[in-house]
Amino acid sequence: MAPADANRRIKKVVLAYSGGLDTSVILRWLQTTYGCEVVTFTADLGQGEELEPARKKAEMFGVKEIFVEDLRETFVKDFVFPMFRANTLYEGQYLLGTSIARPLIAQRQIEIAEQVGADAVAHGATGKGNDQVRFELAYYALKPDIQVIAPWREWDLTSRTRLLAFAEEHQIPVTRDKRGEAPFSVDANLLHSSSEGKILEDPAVGPEEIVFQRTIAPEDAPDVATEITIDFVSGDPVAINGEAMSPATLLTKLNELGKTNGIGRLDLVENRFVGMKSRGIYETPGGTILLTAHRSIESITLDREAMHLKDSLMPKYAEILYNGFWFSPERRMLQALIDASQHSVSGRVRLKLYKGNVICVGRESPNSLYDTRVVTFEDDEGAYNQQDAQGFIKLNALRLRLGGQIGRRGGAL
Repeated sequence: MAPADANRRIKKVVLAYSGGLDTSVILRWLQTTYGCEVVTFTADLGQGEELEPARKKAEMFGVKEIFVEDLRETFVKDFVFPMFRANTLYEGQYLLGTSIARPLIAQRQIEIAEQVGADAVAHGATGKGNDQVRFELAYYALKPDIQVIAPWREWDLTSRTRLLAFAEEHQIPVTRDKRGEAPFSVDANLLHSSSEGKILEDPAVGPEEIVFQRTIAPEDAPDVATEITIDFVSGDPVAINGEAMSPATLLTKLNELGKTNGIGRLDLVENRFVGMKSRGIYETPGGTILLTAHRSIESITLDREAMHLKDSLMPKYAEILYNGFWFSPERRMLQALIDASQHSVSGRVRLKLYKGNVICVGRESPNSLYDTRVVTFEDDEGAYNQQDAQGFIKLNALRLRLGGQIGRRGGAL
C-alpha cells in the first residue's frame, strides 16, 4: 500500500522500536508521512542493552503510549525451549537465534494494537532480508485484516547519507559512531548474537576478533575443562549443577559458561528465504551447550524409531521456523508430535566444556531404555538370544539375495 493511500486511512500504528537510529528515523517518518499517532513497543529479549533510553527517545518524539516490556522468560519458555525439543538446526548448523525471536515480537505488537485500537503495525526490517517475511507472516496469521507498514520498502532513504540527513533535518540525535559507515550490523537476544554486512560480506575473509560479542576465542579459553550437569524434565532443562532455575536464568547461566569456554561460534553462508545467500557470524554459547545436552538425554530415553522419525522431520521444522511460519498449522502439527516425544525425556546429563567443545561424559534417567543386561559382552544370563539374529538377518537379506540373482543375469540395479 502506497503512503499516499495510507495517509488517509491509518490513524494509529504500533511500531517495533529499539531506540536506535533506524527505528527513530522510522518513528519520525511515520509521523510525517502518514500523519498518524505512533505507539512504540520495545521488547527486552535479553539483548543486553538498557531499554530506558528507548522510552525517553519515544517521549522526545511526543509518543503518548509507550510499551517497554521484559519478555525474557516468555521468550525462552514458550519459544526457545519448544524449538530445542526438536534439536533444531537450519541447514545443519544454524540454531535460529534471530528467527525464533520474531514471532514473539510480532505477537506482542498485535496484542498491543488490539489493546490501544491501532489499525496498523510497522517494523524496521529491510526489503532484502528474512525478517520482513517473519514479522509480516506472523502479523497476518494473528490479525488477518491488520495493515502493515514496511518503511524500507516505501521510502527513498536508501543510503546511510540520506538517513543521516533526514535525522538531522528532524532533530533526531545521532551518536558520533553512527555518522561513519558501521563496520557490521548486530542483532542480539538471550539466545544468540548475529553479525553481518560490511566487513563480513566477503565469505572468503575470516571475521576479526572485534566481531564477536558473546564468546572469547577458543584458544584463549581455560586449559582446564569445566564440568557441569544439566537436569531435564519432559525435554526441557530445569537445573544446572543441581540448582533449579527459571528458563531465562538457566539460559543466561549457560551463556556465561559457554562464553568463558569459547563455545558457540559459527561462520555461516546460508540460503535466505527471499532467494539470496548471505554470510553471518553467529554466537550461541548457551544454545550450543543445550543442544548437545538435549541430544544426550534423548539418546537413552527415546525409542529408536521415535528418535529417527523426529530427526527426519527436524530439517522441515527448522525450515518452517527460519522462513517465518511459527503460527502456521504445519508448525503446530509438528510441534505436537515433537512435544509428545518428550514425555520420557527426563534425567541428568554430565558435560565437559573445553576450548570450544561440548563433550557429553555421562547421562542417566529413570526412564532409560539402555539395558546393560542386553548390551553386555559378558554373560547376559539369557536376556538376549544371539541365535535370534540369524533369522533376522536372513529376512532382511531376502530382497538383496533375490536382487543379486537377477543382477547376475544383468537385470537388477
